[in-house]
Amino acid sequence: MPICRTFPYAWLLCCVVFAVARAFAAAPVDSPFTVDSWTTENGLPDNEAISIIQSADGYLWIGTLHGLVRFDGNQFKWFDEMNTPGLKSDRIVFLYEDRQTNLWIGTQASGLAVIQNGKVKSFENETAGIGPVTTAIEDAANNIFFYSENGLAQFRSGQMNYYPGVHSSQLEPLAQHMFVPSHEGGGWDLWGGRIKRVDRNGVEKDFGPWPWGNAFIKATCEDGNGNLFIGTLGAGLLFFDASGHYTRITTTNGLSSDYILSLCLDNEGDLWVGTDSGGIDRVKPKLFNTVPGLHSKDVRSVAQDASGGIWAAFTASGLSYWNSNRVHDFGIGRTLDASTVLVDRQQNVWAGTFSEGLFELGSHEFVSVPAVGIFGSETDAHRPEILALFESSDGTLWAGSQNGLGRWDGQHWKLFTADNGLSGNAISAIAEDSRSNLWIGTENSGLNFYDGRKFISYRASENGLPGDDVSCLYLDSDGVLWVGTAAHGLARFKGGKWKSFSTPALASNSIGYIIGDDDGYLWIGSNGGLMRIARSAFDGTNSLFCRVYGRADGLPSRECSSGSQPSAIRSRDGKLWFPTIEGLVWVDPSKLKPNQRQPRVLIEDARVDTGDQNTNELNSDWSSSITIPPGKEQLDISYTALNFSAPQAVRFRYRLEGHESGWTDAGALRVAHYADLLPGQYQFHVIACNEDGTWNTNGAVLNIIALPQFWQTGAFRAAMIALVLAAIVGTVRYLSTQKLHRQVQLLKQREALEHERSRIARDLHDQLGANLTQVALLGEMAEADKHLPDEVEEHSRQISQTARETTRSLDEIVWAVNPSNDTLEGLANYVCKYAQEYLALANLPSRVDVPAQLPAAPIPPEVRHNVYLAFKEAVHNVIKHAQAREVWVRLILHPKQLVLQVEDNGRGIDKGVVSNRNGLRNMKKRMEDIGGDFSISPGANGGTLVQLTVPLRDVETLKG
Repeated sequence: MPICRTFPYAWLLCCVVFAVARAFAAAPVDSPFTVDSWTTENGLPDNEAISIIQSADGYLWIGTLHGLVRFDGNQFKWFDEMNTPGLKSDRIVFLYEDRQTNLWIGTQASGLAVIQNGKVKSFENETAGIGPVTTAIEDAANNIFFYSENGLAQFRSGQMNYYPGVHSSQLEPLAQHMFVPSHEGGGWDLWGGRIKRVDRNGVEKDFGPWPWGNAFIKATCEDGNGNLFIGTLGAGLLFFDASGHYTRITTTNGLSSDYILSLCLDNEGDLWVGTDSGGIDRVKPKLFNTVPGLHSKDVRSVAQDASGGIWAAFTASGLSYWNSNRVHDFGIGRTLDASTVLVDRQQNVWAGTFSEGLFELGSHEFVSVPAVGIFGSETDAHRPEILALFESSDGTLWAGSQNGLGRWDGQHWKLFTADNGLSGNAISAIAEDSRSNLWIGTENSGLNFYDGRKFISYRASENGLPGDDVSCLYLDSDGVLWVGTAAHGLARFKGGKWKSFSTPALASNSIGYIIGDDDGYLWIGSNGGLMRIARSAFDGTNSLFCRVYGRADGLPSRECSSGSQPSAIRSRDGKLWFPTIEGLVWVDPSKLKPNQRQPRVLIEDARVDTGDQNTNELNSDWSSSITIPPGKEQLDISYTALNFSAPQAVRFRYRLEGHESGWTDAGALRVAHYADLLPGQYQFHVIACNEDGTWNTNGAVLNIIALPQFWQTGAFRAAMIALVLAAIVGTVRYLSTQKLHRQVQLLKQREALEHERSRIARDLHDQLGANLTQVALLGEMAEADKHLPDEVEEHSRQISQTARETTRSLDEIVWAVNPSNDTLEGLANYVCKYAQEYLALANLPSRVDVPAQLPAAPIPPEVRHNVYLAFKEAVHNVIKHAQAREVWVRLILHPKQLVLQVEDNGRGIDKGVVSNRNGLRNMKKRMEDIGGDFSISPGANGGTLVQLTVPLRDVETLKG
């Protein structure tokens, strides 16, 4: 583990005095380190980072005057008195992790506290007078001693004891941080104002006095290679290697403040610097190097000569030549707008411009190349833009311009244009394959293949190119052609087949240049950063992994240059040189060490319907499982990966077993959303990779139990199944019963129809047949007595009477058969009409009493027919037997009943005769057949009262 030490916080008050008195040379702007800063603008609660430590679980902890902060490289989480029970003060000035991974917190005025098993325990009562702790030492028995200027606190066997009067000024130099022990033994001795290196045998090597003058030392830290970092109050940060050479890092080269309060080396080798008023800085070695003295401007093209010197073409700044750490600038033309530079095999230096054509280096300066018809004449106000320079294997020089492709064979220039078969005249890139064939890219007209005799074009609309805007070409060692475009990504031509790649697999679709190294990687410059991708990855079926480099890695700008050739080059010593819009950089790819450390993956929070269900905050009961209550729909799982070197490059994948089978590529997203999970058990997996594609395939796991609503339980489902089965059985039974009922009804209807047909036939036979027979006999008798006028007249009268009776009988039969008369009103009207007409023919006065309104109650035909015949028999009896002077007919309605009364004032009834009369028995039988009642009794006026009671089905319509 790195050894980092912080000086007493109280000495911070002396910083101004020492800063004024210091005397040291200003640090150079160029530095082998890059610095990135985080302040309150990025989420810190305070810009004074008094203490920094990395705990065993990988988090960075930062003590500030506004609370304790936990940092995962991506976001900060605050813990203060308001949200963290047990934390008695927000002014955190000291942090220390013991061997049991307990995190100790020293406050400015509220003593000590410890985070143990995720819980905060305060020792405010035991250590209230200790003040700011400056040092913690743990002995072999795990006893911990906390020193401050006010006294000593000892934590032993779970008990805290405080001893005033023993303070840090009485400690040995080790406890006072004036001696920094080394991992290999020995260490750095900073005592007495001098810097000494002590080896494991105790041999000292004096490196001289402190180069930071009188500025106060606040923190020290040694890395795993024996290099020492010293943080000062006012003189910035100093880095000493094992030989004593040092580099100063101050605000002039990126540090947010020269007043340093704390230092911490993380497990990835990056240094974290806590500053006074500047937040925290991350200091890491640069991967890319710049050329001292070279312009920090837009570099368009790079070339190398035989002596190892580097030529660089700058937009609007001409050309510069660097060799042996010396830079010489060259003007070119009138506008100094150099676009490209090339050194051929004869060490001739050629330079293209944007508006003045082609130049060649003479003895001391660049002179214009006369090539009338190709690059214009010397008198032209505007000569064509030169975009690409290329020397083929036979020594021929090729120049790509807006006018076409120029060829110089050492004596003459020749121009190839669309008239010669090129797809377009604006030539942007040139490459040569192993058979000496040329590939020529154009700005907007696709790609051309030239075998020395003819041109063959490849277009996006015809041959598989992603776009016609070719910006660069590269042929690798396997003969594979790589084509970069200005806005359509990358294309590969391999084995006669095209394959395209674009965002999000790439950092950008605007490709400026492509070059390969000896380790099988492609380096691709774009406006979205410098990409490094293994060539073998382009053959895979998984998503393409792309390492993107930017400012944090030492590039002066994330945006790489584009539009010129040659651009990126590989120098003779194996270094790669890359032009950017803010200067030229180089890297030795053989010395790049991929980050093989798997990022630790953690699940930080699980929220159900926006409410915390499980969280790894302090004092929370974190577990590896959650339960989703019934009725909750939204589940949000937040996760992170601890990577401090390049947190923005971390990529995640997650999967919810039981819900999805494949992995979801989340990119940099650190939350997973799920909605409407079915009841059941699930397992959430999340994995992550670092900036170099090293995956932590174990990742983190969260078990999830989604509880069902009551209607989703097994018991409810069983009940529902039983209910459905019962409903099915009931429905089948009901349908079967209804079918049987319909069959019975049909049979009844058929029986009723047969009965009605029989009745009609019987009535026709009994009434019409008998009457017609009588008419026939009377006719025969009239024929026989034709000589007797009186007899003929009598017979005729009887025939007429019989015909009238027949007509009335036929009317009765038709009325009985007609279904439109199957109502209460139809029955009432007919019987009353019949009574009035029949009694009138007998010259017998009658009175009919019927309700003014009759309900629309249905009367079945058999009921209607039997009631009518019984009523008719009662009226006939009055005329035949009653010898009455007046008759009353009444229709009375009761709930569920209809009562028909026929009353006379005749001679009354003979009780002995009633039971012997067939007519009365028939009347009673008819009423019983329809469920009714028949009664005969003395009338109120001395005669006879016949009452027919008829049941009715529609009771409600009869009320009122």
